Amino acid sequence: MRSPRAGSPLEVLLAFLKLGVSCFGGPIAHIGYFREEFVVRRRWLEEQAYADLVALCQFLPGPASSQTGFTLGLMRAGGLGGLAAWTGFTLPSAAIMVLFAYGAGSLGGTIGAGLLHGLKLVAVAIVAQAVSGMARTLCPDRGRASIAVMAALIILYSASSLAQIAAILAGAVCGPWLCRDAGQTSSGPMPATVSRRTGIAALAIALALLAGLPILRGLGLAPGVALFEAFYRSGALVFGGGHVVLPLLREAFVRPGWLGDDAFLAGYGAAQAVPGPLFTFAAYLGAVVNIAPHGLAGAALGLIGIFLPGLLILTAALPFWESLRNRPGARSIMAGVNAAVVGLLAAALYNPVWTNSVKSPGDFGIALTGFTLLTVWRAPPLAVVAVSAIAGMLLA
Repeated sequence: MRSPRAGSPLEVLLAFLKLGVSCFGGPIAHIGYFREEFVVRRRWLEEQAYADLVALCQFLPGPASSQTGFTLGLMRAGGLGGLAAWTGFTLPSAAIMVLFAYGAGSLGGTIGAGLLHGLKLVAVAIVAQAVSGMARTLCPDRGRASIAVMAALIILYSASSLAQIAAILAGAVCGPWLCRDAGQTSSGPMPATVSRRTGIAALAIALALLAGLPILRGLGLAPGVALFEAFYRSGALVFGGGHVVLPLLREAFVRPGWLGDDAFLAGYGAAQAVPGPLFTFAAYLGAVVNIAPHGLAGAALGLIGIFLPGLLILTAALPFWESLRNRPGARSIMAGVNAAVVGLLAAALYNPVWTNSVKSPGDFGIALTGFTLLTVWRAPPLAVVAVSAIAGMLLA
């Protein structure tokens, strides 16, 4: 096993740029892509440590996949590595969303629709691979398998946006009861690379911005404050996945008349079809709003505003997380939480990944081919993306 922190910001940037142009399918699929790239292939950290990190990011407010990527970069190359990971993963889709805002990002016709559908089928293969791999490692006994099933049922049969948090809490409650043996082993290293002083400062900044930006907006000192505050508030209140940001952003932008419903929904639809984090929808909104600043300046303000609260809160949690997760009592709780994360991924594999993508035997064949390429032939995810995209166009 290589040292968890032995790379450079450039290495991190290039790794995440590759993912930024190939990670289709939303935040749950991104977790599968990250696992394949950084746990299986590059071996930057162990499976258990990765699962613990995913569990933490699922529990905190903000975009879980971007938070996971930021931490992976932080572990690998320090603060600049975290920034490089966020930039590489976010920039490609943000650029596409800005182009779409200017009318250059739409794909039309049968071939374009087939291409987009083929890219959606990639997510089926990626998430299925992640579920099977993580289940073998994190649910090896009846107790943890039962927690995973319970968590999946909570997700599948609940319409609440807080279902993910409820499933994780249920795993934490059942962990000391069903995962006592797992509590005797420690996880692999996941160095925080963040001091407690820095963590406390990050939390103070996050709370100060959440409380202070509405005051500054009311004073009307600068035109950009209102826009930044709307994005920051939306990013700070997202629990349960990136899709939860939709009603928050609609309330913040459509209700005051900053743009119309049609333009809002068109941008949100485009965000589903591009690689990378769903939160880059903010780049589109910042570019098209009818208040200043808009265009490229508004897009940049939107990206910073919507991602900043989640990254600050994550930075605040990391220095305390490492010391907590390896305590014997905490290990049993984390074993239950990790099993719940497997159930969460399994539920997401069905809905929305499967239900939104697999509509015919041909679709199933493409997804099955991708899964076989990943698990049997060990093909790189980017190659599987290309194969699925071409197959989608041929079957259109």
